[in-house]
Amino acid sequence: MLYIVATPIGNLQDISARARDVLGSVDLVLCEDTRVTSKLLSAYEIKTSRESVHQHTTDAKLKKLINRMVSGENMAFVSDAGTPGVSDPGGKLVQLAVMAGVEVTALPGPSALATAMSLADFPVVPITFMGFPPHKKGRQSFFDEISNINHSIALYESKHRIVKTLGQLPADRHLFVGRELTKQFETHYRGITAEILTDLEKGSQKGEYVIVVAPKNWKS
Repeated sequence: MLYIVATPIGNLQDISARARDVLGSVDLVLCEDTRVTSKLLSAYEIKTSRESVHQHTTDAKLKKLINRMVSGENMAFVSDAGTPGVSDPGGKLVQLAVMAGVEVTALPGPSALATAMSLADFPVVPITFMGFPPHKKGRQSFFDEISNINHSIALYESKHRIVKTLGQLPADRHLFVGRELTKQFETHYRGITAEILTDLEKGSQKGEYVIVVAPKNWKS
């Protein structure tokens, strides 16, 4: 069995009782980053062994893990935060597990995308999720595509490129920007892109961001 387990996006109390039970009972926890996951498991005194599975993990290693599951081991996969399979290597692991006949089940829970959508002050259905913008190659095409989408759009960004990314979004679109969602310094920004960029430049830019772009013709 392979369990896909959602974990907190910031506040450790957001973990579910079911997630704690599964993480404590499986043979191995597969982590995007073992250092990040170790903090969560230690907080709940979960001593299950853990092993890294990230975007650079070779197919050979993934197949060895799958073979262990085929042989009877139960494993759980967690990303650094939130629901696995959203902008992390969970999709490839699930694909190989399904191909090998391993039973896969998901434990729902925290999601930065869903959290930001619930906080937006405009319609968010339909919505296109774009993930993280490319750093270099394909970046301009990424933002050209966004400018041509009429309905809501969501994307992630880090503190290192948030100002640059906001500067490349259409200046007159209404946005909701969430910084450090569920954490101590959670901050919400609402308004058109140009206004939020000005407000954000005045304060701290530390943390992780979720940007939700309103439909093109939506007016507050």
